[in-house]
Amino acid sequence: MERWSGKDYKMGLPIKPEWGYLIVWEFHVRPGAEERFENVYGPQGDWAQFFKRGEGYAGTELNRDLNIAGRYVTLDFWTSPHAYEHFRELHLAEYKAIDERCEALTERETEIGRFERVSGRT
Repeated sequence: MERWSGKDYKMGLPIKPEWGYLIVWEFHVRPGAEERFENVYGPQGDWAQFFKRGEGYAGTELNRDLNIAGRYVTLDFWTSPHAYEHFRELHLAEYKAIDERCEALTERETEIGRFERVSGRT
């Protein structure tokens, strides 16, 4: 399966392969750490580069709250729960190391949920 490079565009929007599983995280970023956070958690950041090594990874989006300063939401797209869990299991030590390195950037992080795609399914 080909992984999404984030470089293919149609009408200015990135084209993602089919995905069926979405993990949503909420972050409250420490004041002054916003730029670094955006670089690490953005679609070309450290996490995305790490995930791109995984079979079934379909991309990451980073969204900034317009009403609450320092609040962000990430969307991590995978083809299936199995693809994500298998990747995480294979790379758990590195996953934890990146997570620890990033702790200083945030005051709080919360997993909002894991979602299954409904629309657009065949």
